[in-house]
This record gives sequence, C-alpha cells and structure tokens, in this order.
Amino acid sequence: MRASLYRIIFICFSLVLFLGHAQAMEIKEVTSPGGIKAWLVESKSIPLIAMQFSFEGGSTSDPVGKEGTANFITGMMDEGADDLDGSAFQALRDELAVRIGFDAGSEQFEGSLQTLSKNQVEAFKLLKKALTAPHFEKEAMERVRQQFLLSARDNEQDPEKIASRAWMKLAFGDQPYARESNGTPESIASITPDDLRAMHKLLFRRKGLKVAVVGDIDAATLAVSLDEIFGSLPDSDPPKAVSTMTVAKGPIVKIIDRDIPQSIIVFGHEGILRSDPDFIPAFVMNQIVGGGGYGSRLTTEVREKRGLTYGVGFSMVPLDHAGLFVGSLGTRNEKAGEALAVVKETLKKMADEGPTQAELDDVKTFLTGSYALRFDTNNKIAGQLLGIQQQNLGIDYVNKRNSLVEAITLEQVKAQAKRLIDSDHLIVTVVGKPEGLKSTGSGG
Repeated sequence: MRASLYRIIFICFSLVLFLGHAQAMEIKEVTSPGGIKAWLVESKSIPLIAMQFSFEGGSTSDPVGKEGTANFITGMMDEGADDLDGSAFQALRDELAVRIGFDAGSEQFEGSLQTLSKNQVEAFKLLKKALTAPHFEKEAMERVRQQFLLSARDNEQDPEKIASRAWMKLAFGDQPYARESNGTPESIASITPDDLRAMHKLLFRRKGLKVAVVGDIDAATLAVSLDEIFGSLPDSDPPKAVSTMTVAKGPIVKIIDRDIPQSIIVFGHEGILRSDPDFIPAFVMNQIVGGGGYGSRLTTEVREKRGLTYGVGFSMVPLDHAGLFVGSLGTRNEKAGEALAVVKETLKKMADEGPTQAELDDVKTFLTGSYALRFDTNNKIAGQLLGIQQQNLGIDYVNKRNSLVEAITLEQVKAQAKRLIDSDHLIVTVVGKPEGLKSTGSGG
C-alpha cells in the first residue's frame, strides 16, 4: 500500500513538471531554403544541441542472402568519410566532443548527433561527411565484420534471441519481418564493400527524411544547416515499402530443445497498426494486462501470486505493415506448462471481462504522469519528436497525448480487450526442456 502511494505521488509530481515544461516547449516546423523540413524545440538553458533523423528503409531492404547489410552500415559510418580516414574522423569527433550514432530498424534507418552549440558548425560538417561520403574501406570493413560476426554467433546461442527469432518465423513465414535483421554469420561473411555502397545509395535520400532538433540553435540557423548537412543527398524516392504483411494464426507451439535449467517462452498473436483509430484505448488495455510492469495482471498472476517467473510482459508492437501483441517470460522447466496456462487464463479473463474501473484509473495516472520522463533531456525530446513524425501523429501530439489517455472510458477498454486478445490462438515458442508442453500445429 505504501509503495503504491509513493508511486502515485512520484507520478503526480512528474506530471506537474511535464505540464510546466510542455507549456514552455514550443515545437516549430522549420523549412530550409532547399525544402528540407525539421521540427525544432529551441532551448537556451544549456549550450547543447541534439539532433535525431531517419531515412525510410532499413533491414527489410537487405538483399536476400545479405541480411545484416543495413546494420553493417551502422558500424562503418565513423570509419572514414570524404577527406578523413578512419583515425582522423574519430580524432576530430573526439576533439569536438561530438556524439554521432546510427541504428538500422526494420523500416527506418536512424541517426543522431549531440554537440556543444559552440561546435555546431564543425559538428554538422562532420555529420555531412559521414552521410554523404563514407569510405567503406576493406580493411576497416573486415575489422567491423569481426565485431558483427561475434555478436551474431552469440545471438545463435542466446535462448531469448532464439525464442524471439523462432516466434517471428512462425508469425511471418518467408515475409521480410521474419528475416534476421542483424544478419547471420553466413550472411555477414558474404557482405562486400559494394553491397554497403549500394545500400547506402538506396537508403540515404532526402525524400522520406525526417529530422528533429532540440537545444541551443535558432530556426534561421537550423534552416541553413539542414541544407548544409542533407542538401547534397539525392532528392529521389526511398526504397519501395514492403506490402502489408499477414500474421499467422495459432494455436501453434514450437519447442526448441536446449539443455538449460529454464524455459524461455515467447507468446503472442496479431495486433493492430499505430494508425488504428482505437490504438489509444488498446494501448491502455495492454498496459493493464501486461505492459505495465509490476502493476499488470500478468505480473500479479504469474509472478506475485505463484512465483513462476521473475518477470513477464505483454507488449503492443505496431510495425509499419503489421501489428503484434508479443509477450515473454522465463520459468523453471518443470513449471513451463503451468506458467503458460496461467498466461492464457489471465488473457482470457481480460478478453471476457475487461478491466475494473480501479485498474483503469490507476493506469491512467501512471501513463499521464510517467509521460514526463520521456522529455527530461534534449536527446529524449528529439527522439520523441522523431517518433511522432515517423508515426504521422501530428506536431500537436505532445500537448494532446495525455488528454487522449484521460478521455478513455472503461467501455472502450473492454471493447478493445474483447476485440483484440485471443488467448485461444497464441503462437508460442519455447527454448529449454519444458515440462507440460509439446509442439503443436505447424510448430512441430
């Protein structure tokens, strides 16, 4: 009871901070002379600038047999560019105290930059070199390849990664989402410098580019800088998006035998897209059943009441072309069947009855209060603004998001539970030596 009270006090305090910050946070849309758009939150409180950006296309654009190509590029972007070799590039980056990073998602290739505002001109020049003229030299590539190969081999032995990959394979079959986005040892070994150059040319284009900037820079300066950084990239169409993908329907259980003391269980089924008009009530519902950590029903039933696991969750995963509900837990082999049975019972009860008003009120307090924690640094704010752009939620979403959550009614949440949760048709993968379970359906 005391812990719950402290949590509510903390969340309410966070909400007060957020409301004050949100009122002061003006999001401007800046357009460069060359037509490049960015969202800007100008803040002079500290002399730092955070920029996050994304290009359309990612690991789903990897050539068949060359899985991991987009991800490989992320490791090569500081290994020499334009007139700087790798050592010179990294030395200048460190001298300027600039952070530059890249990440290849399934359908977005993202980048970030953090710099002191006094170094912004040189930092932006360095970023431009990386974006427009990376070297992809063979010697550096072989060194980076060894790092990715080590990671890929580790992933092949990691029970959680094995279970997740197998789940995606059952859910999507031969569709792009089922492919190994970070690559396999075999595919990573086959990637050539020409493959990286071709992928770079495919991904790094102005059409589909989204940019968010937060910090000590004004709109006029940013407008000019956008053209300086991104303006020389080709203004051509991004990679053709994959078509909407279908999710297999269970019940399917696939057991992957491994001599380990715990069974790792991944379970789930089809979900909804972020563009679904009922996404917010569905999100609230999911927080109650499994997405809210220690306050969720699954945690209460599986962990707290029965001690079957240290942690269990059930998350909405709205990909660009398919939606998922996916959960996971780890439990002792002899308790695997019982744990999965409790999961199914808990999901079924939510689908049949929905939550209580008290559960809804509590999760609303948590979601609206904790939203502030997404905006406590410049880099976090930039990340939120980029995500809002990617999801086409509108520039006013930050200011209206909490009111959307507050407006949700118990009837709406119950309707989404009944509509979306399907405990009778779960896709399940288990890695270990589970007792009380056997492979069924197409998982045999």
